[in-house]
Amino acid sequence: MKAAPQFLGPAVRPDEDELERSLRPRSLEDFVGQERVKEQLSIALEAARSRGEALDHVLLVGPPGLGKTSLAYIVREELGVGIRTVAGPALERKGDLAAILTSLEPRDVLFIDEIHRLSSAVEEVLYPALEDFRLDIIVGQGPAARTLTLDLPPFTLVGATTRTGLLTTPLRDRFGMTFRLDYYEPDELTVIVRRSAGILGVEARDDAAEEIARRARGTPRVANRILRRVRDVAEVRHQGVVTSDIATEALELLEVDECGLERTDRQLMRAIAERFGGGPVGLSTLAVALGESPDTVEDVYEPYLLQLGFLQRTPRGRIVTERGLAHLGMAAGPPARSTSLF
Repeated sequence: MKAAPQFLGPAVRPDEDELERSLRPRSLEDFVGQERVKEQLSIALEAARSRGEALDHVLLVGPPGLGKTSLAYIVREELGVGIRTVAGPALERKGDLAAILTSLEPRDVLFIDEIHRLSSAVEEVLYPALEDFRLDIIVGQGPAARTLTLDLPPFTLVGATTRTGLLTTPLRDRFGMTFRLDYYEPDELTVIVRRSAGILGVEARDDAAEEIARRARGTPRVANRILRRVRDVAEVRHQGVVTSDIATEALELLEVDECGLERTDRQLMRAIAERFGGGPVGLSTLAVALGESPDTVEDVYEPYLLQLGFLQRTPRGRIVTERGLAHLGMAAGPPARSTSLF
């Protein structure tokens, strides 16, 4: 039986990383939303357990904060095995990956986050390891060089990526299962907020949980982040109970508007509307105007704006739609000249 969550007073707060881990679901039953993914994954897990085999390799695709890392740890929990976690950019040399692969136990899980950022040299080491559970090591140099083959225990690679288009075809084809995670509905996020509030020991009224969920950009990580900040406002300025009014007050303090847009989202749309006449404007030009990297603009800010219909991608660049201009309280102007893409 799971112990009931205990309230942690303001003087005894775990750090943010520990809090984030504590809010993660530990089983498929606790994981809210993504019903299609959960159903397919539960069947695969049950089949692997019954046969005593390693689960087939899994690729998780989707924007940040939707639960890819949580699902990797759930796979480990459901199988009752160990897990090794590493970020793709951290694997710089073949030896880095070889050291991890040779330390795995049978049926263990290897979780590689941002797997699309693996170097080509490291990726080539993965091919025989994924297909034949074999590690080929070149010993020596020149004419005396020879290949040493090491057998690896059967293991499961769980890869997470926000940009599946950057994965090479040979690597993508070696995954037996590919799951795309979608943005969450407000009612699903409301359930997540209530669960997180219980873990944090926060008393949150139903209407407050719904308000937080409605402005969480369809993302559990954002919902949990907002809940922690709303909790702080409730404890410092009020009596600790999170009501709808307190949630609204905290969200205004965080500059999160009715649609869940934050200051940077609105700055992005205003930059296109005011500096570039509504667009089209190239991604690199827009990134320079915002002082952000093109990858951050494309991966972090644009997906939600595109989902809301506030932004449009065209072959000539980004455009703010009439709907986006209306949200900013601006009238649509005459079409602008194209801004150079570079």
